[in-house]
Amino acid sequence: MDFRYIGKSGLRVSSICMGTMTFGSTTSKEEAFKIMDKAYDNGINFYDTAELYPVPPKADMVGITELWVGEWLKTKPRDSIILATKVAGAASGWFVPPIRHGLTAIDSFHIKKAVEGSLKKLDTDYIDLYQMHWPDTIVPIEESLRAFDDLVKEGKVRYIGTSNDTAYGLTKANETSKNKNLARFESIQNNFSLLNPRFHDELANVCRRENISLLPYSPIGGGMLSGKYNAGFYPEDARFTAYKNNKNPRVQAMANRFVNDKTVEATKKYVQLAKEYGISPVTLAVAYSKHFDFIASTIIGARVLNQLDESLAAFNFKIDDELLSKIEKVQMDILYPMG
Repeated sequence: MDFRYIGKSGLRVSSICMGTMTFGSTTSKEEAFKIMDKAYDNGINFYDTAELYPVPPKADMVGITELWVGEWLKTKPRDSIILATKVAGAASGWFVPPIRHGLTAIDSFHIKKAVEGSLKKLDTDYIDLYQMHWPDTIVPIEESLRAFDDLVKEGKVRYIGTSNDTAYGLTKANETSKNKNLARFESIQNNFSLLNPRFHDELANVCRRENISLLPYSPIGGGMLSGKYNAGFYPEDARFTAYKNNKNPRVQAMANRFVNDKTVEATKKYVQLAKEYGISPVTLAVAYSKHFDFIASTIIGARVLNQLDESLAAFNFKIDDELLSKIEKVQMDILYPMG
């Protein structure tokens, strides 16, 4: 098992993290417990959730995932698990979350309200990594960090992280923590995959220089890199089939970002590469997303139990220089398929 530390923290995590965002929507409670058990039995000690889950977010479903994760947590020694969750991002951003009446902000009130709710639902007295789900464009980062710092001092949270942030946002937060002697973001959880290598452009440099870890999500491009979407075909039970048929323009836009002519063409090339190396395209995608030195743990998902196997195979497959060169050629030939 490959273990790595998150940032400068004491969190020693498996290089693959078990994501839970479908638990309660497309994944039943029984199946979710089986998935988490299998992940645990295969050496995964890191589990990621959020107060907003499951997805797609709905007011009558919010919090179910944390409740289920909390129930499952009782079946394992608590200190054998590194548990991460998130406070919903600000309503001033790209999306108004259906929580706290759509008035969320990354201010002291909402951060403390959210953490108390998560601790209760997860039925635990501490959270190992508490993350900002996305940045607040209104509240100054110093106020946010002071609230997070209070939680660390109170022992409710061990370390903090951010998500869906920019190089400027991460750097601004990091410098504020230094200057004001506040707990700092040890991690950033952003989209990163064969189809979306943008993290390399600037954020990777910040992470390397400041020893902050990326926790990539969507390593298989929301299922795109499995090869199941092709030539205009949308599987009936797939996430982006549902998103494509959703009347919400934002949801449709997300489907189009993940499934489009460029992602389909790039995926064909990656599927061929995987065949050349005798592995599944999912294994290739997960192996890539945990390959780099600025990455602590890549977050996988599974809707049903058997989807785990190909991701878990990435524990034993390493990207060598020759394969990386072939991947980089595809990325140069088809620039930024996800935009």
